[in-house]
Amino acid sequence: MDVEMGERYDSGVPMDAAVVAALTVDPGTVRATVLVVDGGGGGGEDGGEGGDSSGGDGSDRGAGGTPIGHAALRLLRGDWEVKRVIVDGDQRGRGVGRALMNELERVVRETDPDARRLILQTGDRQPEAVALYTRLGYTPIPTYEPYIEAIPNSLCFELPLG
Repeated sequence: MDVEMGERYDSGVPMDAAVVAALTVDPGTVRATVLVVDGGGGGGEDGGEGGDSSGGDGSDRGAGGTPIGHAALRLLRGDWEVKRVIVDGDQRGRGVGRALMNELERVVRETDPDARRLILQTGDRQPEAVALYTRLGYTPIPTYEPYIEAIPNSLCFELPLG
């Protein structure tokens, strides 16, 4: 995992304060987290035993198992922003990312029926993530704050909910 992080994120290179600020998620803005766990039985198509939504307190209310994927939602200037989509390296290609993203969409639709869209930011060194988001119907949008100057290689997407 550390090798992959270094290749994709230039770890080991000190980050500019603006980058740190852009990547920092204020826990007070997190409205939901989703955890996918593998109960050891192989699970379904998503490779896990389903998504577990929890509130903004960050607690996991799952029924045991090994965590294999995580994602969060925060409110950012009136939009729901997908944050911290992480899938265990050994579990990639098994539908865990899709399960996470589908659960985030479900949570937003249930929590905020008037929500216009989901937005997200990823980097240009994340081709697998970009492919997933595109398959799920996300379309490119202009880079938004706080990423415009802090992370110029950002790729941003939206999923209209209307």
